[in-house]
Amino acid sequence: MTRLSRELLNHSGPFLLVPDAVLLPEGPAEGHAVVVGDGSFRAVGPAGQLMRDHPHLDPVPLPGHLLMPGFVDSHHHLTQSFGSALAFGEPSEIFRRVWVPLEGALDEESAYVAAKLAAFEALRGGFTTVADAGTRAGVDVEVVASAARDAGIRCVLGLVCNDAESGDPSVLERAAKHLARYAGDPLVHPSLAVSVPEAATERTLRNTARLAAEAGAVVQIHLNEHLAGVERSLVRHGLRPLEHLHRIGALGPQLLAAHATLLTPRELTLLAETGTSVSYNPVASAWKGNAVAPATAMAERGVRFGLGTDGTRGDGFRLAEAAEFAQRLAYGLASGDSSCGAGWTWLEHATSGGADAVGLGARTGAVAEGLAADFLLVDIATPELALSWDLPWELVRRGNRDQITAVFVDGRMRLWRGRPEGWDGPALVQQAVGLARATVGRAAITRVHPTSTQARGRSAAR
Repeated sequence: MTRLSRELLNHSGPFLLVPDAVLLPEGPAEGHAVVVGDGSFRAVGPAGQLMRDHPHLDPVPLPGHLLMPGFVDSHHHLTQSFGSALAFGEPSEIFRRVWVPLEGALDEESAYVAAKLAAFEALRGGFTTVADAGTRAGVDVEVVASAARDAGIRCVLGLVCNDAESGDPSVLERAAKHLARYAGDPLVHPSLAVSVPEAATERTLRNTARLAAEAGAVVQIHLNEHLAGVERSLVRHGLRPLEHLHRIGALGPQLLAAHATLLTPRELTLLAETGTSVSYNPVASAWKGNAVAPATAMAERGVRFGLGTDGTRGDGFRLAEAAEFAQRLAYGLASGDSSCGAGWTWLEHATSGGADAVGLGARTGAVAEGLAADFLLVDIATPELALSWDLPWELVRRGNRDQITAVFVDGRMRLWRGRPEGWDGPALVQQAVGLARATVGRAAITRVHPTSTQARGRSAAR
């Protein structure tokens, strides 16, 4: 048996991979293989047939491995990685107290390192695509784009278009330039972003929707996430945030609504009817104490949605597990729903559904001929996965990032056994440690909750 090594997987030309199984859109398929070339899947099918069709390629056997699509993180904030743990124990709506001052304290170097660190963590967790909802750091977004490219991850890059407070007359001009700037970039895909509906004028909300639709891009907006935000919209407009966007014509396939945890039956109908997509962020709901988006109901109604980390932790398997687990606790137990969508639902929305939600459904998200070769090699000979009866369920319930042997993006190996290819991951981490301490030290962050050690001391003193 050929021993799998990184040298076998580094190719400059087309190559033929023969794993034990391939996770196809319709489910796992044993005895299948893929041909990768020029960054895409050139062929996918039975191994014997592909070997006959491509006799000039030496097959690379991948014993004990599953080849599956890479995960898509449909909602991230790459330049917030220095403060991930600052949100622990904090009440909801922390962006004004934590994220705005943290990102405001970033300079060009620290913004680049923070974004690359987040991309590194995402790759380690099996994400091949991340959707960045725009940075508040006072740097050119090319800093974030460069970090993503250098890390080797695909990035849907948001440009923040808030103008309600600033009255910036150039916001739409900058939006159009951003969409044109990255047209044709192999890894960076432009997107527009508005923090929350109230952060932009109605004119900007309508026109960013139009610009994105014309460019085949998405507009990312935090929507119906917190009760306070819903109430502010009701006071100001007499409508909930999602209803307000519908009234002004900003809903549609170009809109990616982040969180959408607070939805009425009417709003679910609006999402389905308009083709608006959602990023379901279950870990963020748990960590910040938000409600849980009704994802099983969205799936039943045909609402387009992906799974997002919101920068909480970069582990695709744990995200898929959290997606199912949160639905079970919030909705399934009360109704006796023992399936809660089953394993395939959460794998699908973590991959192809996520790609569709972020506007890349025609580019990535599945192992299929013509799509970008963004994929994982997962060790399924582990104690957790070897005794397989239902692989999709097992990947959701028992998969973890330690089982990922290699990560490929655009046909190139970007990670081997947790280490990046072509650059020094540990050195980046050490650089980030120093920069993060300096950045947090000068940021005017306000926290409500003490550290866990301080909280323990207070409890012991009572």
